[in-house]
Formats: sequence, structure tokens, C-alpha cells
Amino acid sequence: MTDVQAPNIVKKKLFSPIWLLPIIALALGAWLGVKSIKESGLEVRIHFPNANGMDIGKTLVKYQGLTVGKVVDISIDEQLQGVNVDVVMDYRSSPFVNEGTKFWLVKPKASITGIEGLDTLFSGNYISILPGEGESHSYFEAEITAPVVIPGESELIVDLSSERLGSLDVGSPLFYRQIPVGQVIGYRLDDANSITITALIQHQYANLVKVDSQFWNVSGLSVNASLSGIEVHSESLASLLAGGISFSSNEASEPAKNQQRFSLYDSKTDAFGGIEFSLLTDGDEAVASNSPIMFRGIKIGHITNKELTESGVTLQAKIDNKYKALLADTSSFWLEGAEISLNGVRHPERLLTGSVINFIPGTGKPRQQYALLTEKPEPLSAQKLLLSLHSDTNPGITAGAELRYKQIKIGSVISSQLNSELTEVMYEIEVDGDFSTLMTQDSYFVAESALSVEADLNGVAVKTRDLNTLLQGALSLVKSESEQLLNNNDSLHVFASQSDADNFFSNKQLIKQQLTSKDAADVSKGSPVYYKKMQIGQVEAVEWQRDQNNFLIDIGIQKAFNSLLTEKTVYWRNSALSINASLSGLEVEMAPLEGAIKGGITLGLLDEPVTDGGRHLYDSKFLALSQSKTISLTFPASVSLTENASIKYLGHKVGEVQSVELSKDLTKLNVSAYLYGEYAANFNQKDASYSIVNAKVSLAGIEAPETLITGPYISVMPGHSTEVTSNFVGLIDKPFHNIDNALTFTLTDNQLGSVSVGTALFFRGVKVGQIDSYQLLKDGTGVEMTAHVDNQFSHLINQTSVFWDLSGLKFNLGLFSGARIETNSLESILVGGIGIATKEQTSPSNMLTPQHTFMIHNKLKEQWLDWAPKQTATIQ
Repeated sequence: MTDVQAPNIVKKKLFSPIWLLPIIALALGAWLGVKSIKESGLEVRIHFPNANGMDIGKTLVKYQGLTVGKVVDISIDEQLQGVNVDVVMDYRSSPFVNEGTKFWLVKPKASITGIEGLDTLFSGNYISILPGEGESHSYFEAEITAPVVIPGESELIVDLSSERLGSLDVGSPLFYRQIPVGQVIGYRLDDANSITITALIQHQYANLVKVDSQFWNVSGLSVNASLSGIEVHSESLASLLAGGISFSSNEASEPAKNQQRFSLYDSKTDAFGGIEFSLLTDGDEAVASNSPIMFRGIKIGHITNKELTESGVTLQAKIDNKYKALLADTSSFWLEGAEISLNGVRHPERLLTGSVINFIPGTGKPRQQYALLTEKPEPLSAQKLLLSLHSDTNPGITAGAELRYKQIKIGSVISSQLNSELTEVMYEIEVDGDFSTLMTQDSYFVAESALSVEADLNGVAVKTRDLNTLLQGALSLVKSESEQLLNNNDSLHVFASQSDADNFFSNKQLIKQQLTSKDAADVSKGSPVYYKKMQIGQVEAVEWQRDQNNFLIDIGIQKAFNSLLTEKTVYWRNSALSINASLSGLEVEMAPLEGAIKGGITLGLLDEPVTDGGRHLYDSKFLALSQSKTISLTFPASVSLTENASIKYLGHKVGEVQSVELSKDLTKLNVSAYLYGEYAANFNQKDASYSIVNAKVSLAGIEAPETLITGPYISVMPGHSTEVTSNFVGLIDKPFHNIDNALTFTLTDNQLGSVSVGTALFFRGVKVGQIDSYQLLKDGTGVEMTAHVDNQFSHLINQTSVFWDLSGLKFNLGLFSGARIETNSLESILVGGIGIATKEQTSPSNMLTPQHTFMIHNKLKEQWLDWAPKQTATIQ
């Protein structure tokens, strides 16, 4: 039987788990939506001058290297004065996007101080952000340059006050004992005369900056030149290129506060110079270290230290170096702060900065200690000092012009007029009684320029003065080191410029000398005078002396070099470039730059006293050291001669030509020349002869061929006279000088024929002498020739000698004998010659007498050739 199962009845559930899935999905979607809205970012708009270096979707916004936003759009602003850059900032940066927040574009920038934005070379330009304070903001004006970064808690910022920026720039380093400890992070112009430079000190060095620290500029090179040498100093290569600042530190002083203000001095000397003294007070908390000392609104010093002593509180103070002359015995100091009254508040800034110490100068020598007063004292004297000033010219000063010292007014000009001789401008001035101690012996005034321009490697500085300086002029006092005070009606100098003053006082320290020269020697007023390439003086004047036909050159030598001016002193003109070439090498010597441009003179010393009194200016160093002598020569105008031509004796150079000028009548050459000192005494006799040597081309060859390259030169032969001179008449042809005791005599002939100066005399075909000169007989019936036979052949000639013409070829044609040609040497064929034959042996009875005369035969006789006496050279 089949079993029937009972049905299994299951109760249906009210909720299925499958429905959890849509619920979870709905909750997740809502959470993602809320998160997406929350993290969607903050949209801000930044206005830039241009969009250079920015791209939509690529340019990022970064803070401290972290990306906090991205550029999503760039559009032109409605005023067409820039672009609007839309940026989406990260939602987490919203608390920092406030009214004081700053944005700027970071681009790569290379300068002497380094490379900025180097990371942009790889990631591209980006916008940097500096969070600020205030309410939330969505529109910003971009900064043109990166703002000064505010330091952290452990870093220190100081403000440095200076009159000029110089070569400093953002990034210029700060040094302490030549170790870089910080850098310049910004600068701004406070007013027309003051610049504030902001510097950051690294946190590990912040404790080095004290309230009395001194800051000074160490940019570039410091050069100290003196007779002992040249000293060049630089803080570091970085400061040489990019400028730099150094400072001092006193361990006993208190650390400086953040953003404390200091003065930036031009040099270490200015920073540590000045005069130190102390001020006594009962104690006033308003005075602190580094409190300024003021005079007529100008800071002239500061408090360096404050300490408690038995007599009260002592303030150590210092007045800057350039104002130290103001401190005197009766000077007064008093404390002055902000003044609050019914009329208002005077000096309100002192409520924050503290009180200052005011100062009044006095008279007498400065003291080491003064009392600090609580109120301004009564003026000691209102009486003014009356003085007179004198100047060669009027530098634009009129009545009412101010007298100034360190740009502080100390008096005024009362009147101006010419003196009675009409040679100078006289000024009457009055000086305030407070400044009478500044008026000392040898002080002087310099006229101020309304506009001055100073250019150097650091740049160009343009300085202007006030309107009064432009209209009435102003005089600036330059105080001397003298302590002798002036009295009423005393007189001082006025100069148009500081350079004029320097030249005036330099000239008073010069030793005057006068030199003579045939020409102006390329020098003029102001040309330097050197000793071993160091300037020791200058040319004062150059004057032409008509009666002497030369120039008079006045020079001044500094008194420090007085020992160089002795009887052994010589002078020569400088050459801009001197080149000495030889087989041993090439030597190039260049004159100092100023001497090369303006011309110059060099002083030298000889081993022996000079022979011309040491007052001649030589053309070169060689001529000066060899003590060359000047001579004057005159030649016919047809002579070819140039400057620097040589003067030679038997081929040896004994002098040189200095100048060659054509005379006014065009008939002569006036030649100025030098004879070298060691030879001069041999060629200054009145009968010494000077002649031109030039190349001569003939059938016999070329005479003096070297002159084809070097040009003509002067040949000199010594004379025998005891009378000396420096003026000579030059010859065209070189005369014969019997320098080796040659045998001289005279030859005569009806015609000159082919005979000329230099025609040879032959004995048995050997040249034994020559013709030295020729001239017509006084009666005009023939020609007279002077000849000589060399000393070694003189014994071959006596009264029995005969002379005949050997020139050319001789033909003898006969009807039965035929043609006969007579010839001698090739030289005689070309240039002629004279033959000699001697019949008897030379003896004392037939020796030639002075000026013995022979006749020249036209042709040779056969028997003359048979003469052959044995001659001896022993006859005296």
C-alpha cells in the first residue's frame, strides 16, 4: 500500500537579506557624493600682468614644495591690463587662503648670487603661495617679485639702514669672520636719502647678532697702495661677485631682537672708527643699548653699552668717524622722547622706538665723560665767527649760500666781490657759534654740485642737491687735522671741486724742476713723472722758448722722493710701447696706461754725476743712461735723411739723428742729433767732419749697399782742433782722412777724364792707393787731384816715380805692323785707374816732400816697365 507523505509547511520570512545590497549602495553613493563635494576644492582668481610661463591644466600651485592647487583657466581681464588666472585650490588649503595671502610666479632666474627656481627647469613654472591672515578671500593680485619670507621662531631678521645699495642684491651673503651666516632677503627705499636692507640670519648663528653689533659692506676689493707695496683684500669670491655684508659680535652684550635696526657702514674702518666716550645719568629705562645720538635729525652715533656704576648708570657711546670733529669740551647731550601736548604729539614714532639722545657741539678739545641732561640746554654762545674766503674763480656761489659740514648747515655766505687787484673772488661768511671749533688752520671749502655723477664697477650713482644749492650754490667744509682755531677776519681757500683742492695741496708738496727739450716730447700739463713705473710727480707746464728754439718743461716731484734728486739724476720721455728684438728673444715693455695715453717722463739714476746738469729731457732711456750729447748739423736740402738715422765712425754707431727739419728758405736741412756719451768727446772738435753716406751704383760695383735697406746715414771723422763746438756743417761727399799715416801727394792732368773720387792707383797691377778729391787749378789750365798711397806701400813711391792713365782700351793700328790692343785689369777698363812705376830705389834724398806734385802721362812708355829697383820698407 502506498504511503502518502504529509506536506511540509514552511512559514514565509518577512525580510529578505538581498535587500541589504541596494541600501548599502545608496549609503555609499551618498557618502561619496558628500566627500566629492567636500573635496572639490576652492576656486580662486589671481590677477597677473601676463600669462607668460603658465598653461591651463599644467601650471601648479605649490607651498613649501607641496602641490596645493592647479590652474584651470586663463582669461584676459576686462580692462585689458593683464590676465585672470583661475585656480582650484586643495580643500585642505582653505584655512590659508585669506586676505593677506600672496601669490607669485616662480621662474628660473640666474644671477651672480646663484640660480633661483632651478626645479622649474624640470617641472615647469609654478605659482608659489605665502599664507596670510584675515578673512577668506577669492580674488588676489599677484606679486611681481617674491615677497620677503618671514623667518621661523629660531631665525633672526635685522634691518640695515644705508644711503646707497651699491652692489648688494637679494641673495648677497652675510659673513661673520668670513663664514656665511645669512643673506639679504629684500630691500626697500624709505625716502630720497635712505634705503632699508632686510637680512636674515640662520637660526644657529642668530645669537651672534648683539644690540651693539656693527655691520659694514664688504663688496668688491679693498686696495691699499703705498711705497711698501699694494695690499688687496676681499672677504670672499661671493662678496667680490655679488656683494656682501659682515658684522661684529660682543659676547658681553645682549642678543639683538627680531627686526632690530642697525646702520650699514661703507667699510670696516667707518664701522669701528669714530670717538668713544661715556655719558653719566641717574638711570632712565628709556635709554637702551644702540639708542641713536642725533644732531639736527641726523644720526651721528649710538649707545654701545649700558652698565651700573657707583656714581649711577654709565652709558658707553660712540660718535661715527665722519662726525667726530663735532665733539668738543663744551658739547651737550640730553634725552628726548615723544612729546605729548594739547597741540598734538611730536615724534610719535619714539613711542615705539624709544627715546633718542640729542647733541649740540661746543668748543675745545673733546672729553672722555659728559653728563646726560634731561632737558635741552641753553646755547652757550650766539656769537658768530666772521671769516673771509678767496678763490681763483667764482664756482657759482652767491650771497645767502649755505655753509655745510657733513651736509649740516653751519653758516652762510654774506657777500661776494672781486679783490682790489681783480685777481681773486672774495667771500665774506659767518659761521654759527656752535661750529666755530670746526674752523681750524688749513681747513678749506669746496663748492657743492647741484648734480653729480659717479661711475664705477658697481654702477652709476647720480646725486642731486636741494633747490637752494641749484640757485645759490653751497660750500662744504673740509676740516684739517690742525688744532689751531681761526679768529675773526681770518681767511680760507675755496675750490671749485675736490680734485682742484687735491691738486692745489699736492702742488704745495712738490719740488719744482725744469727740463729742456727740442720738442714737447708728447707731454702736457698733468702728464705723470715715474720712477721705476711708480708715479712720483707730474708735469706742471710746457712752454716754448723762441730765443732758445726749444721747449721748457716744468715738473713737480713729491717731497717724499727728494732723495732721488741728485747730481746723478737724468730724465727721459716714455714710450707707450718699447720692443727689443734679438736672437735671445723678444722683449716688450709697455708704459703705464696713464703715461701711454697722456705721455710721461721717467726719472733714472746714473752711477756717475751727469755732465749737463741733469736738466735735459732725453728721447729714450738708452740716450739718457749713456749721457748722450746733442749736436746740430746743416746739410743741403737735396740730402735724403730721416729721423733715427745712424751716425757712424768706421762702421761703428756712435750716435743717431733726433729730428730733421727743412729750413724756412727751403735751402738747407736742419738736423738735431745725439752723440753717445762715451764717444762724444772724440767728435766735437771744430774741424770734425760729418758727411752723408748713400748707396752709389757704378760699373765698379755698389758703394755702401747697406743703405739701400737702412737708408742714408752720417759718417763722422774726428778733428784735430782743441776748440770744441756743437754746430757743424755737413758734407755731401765723404772727405779723406789720413788715419793710418798714408803717403799723400798731388797729381795734375789737362783733363779729368774717367778719373773720379775713389779711382785706384796700381803698382804692377796691385791697388796701392786711390784718388781722394779733385778740383780745377786756380788758373783753369788743368785739374788738380789729391791722392794717397797706403802706408804699407809708401816706400814704393819717391820723386822718381811716374804716373800714367790706365783707363779703358788703347788701339794702335799700323799699315805694316797691324792692329795692337793694350788693356789692363777689368776694373781699370770699367772705372779707370792710374798706373805707377818707380825708377830708383827710395832713399832719404828722393823721398817725397809734403804736397809733392806729379803729372799724369797719357800713355805708358815701354822703358817704365823695365824699372825694377829693389825697394825696402825700412826707410824713415
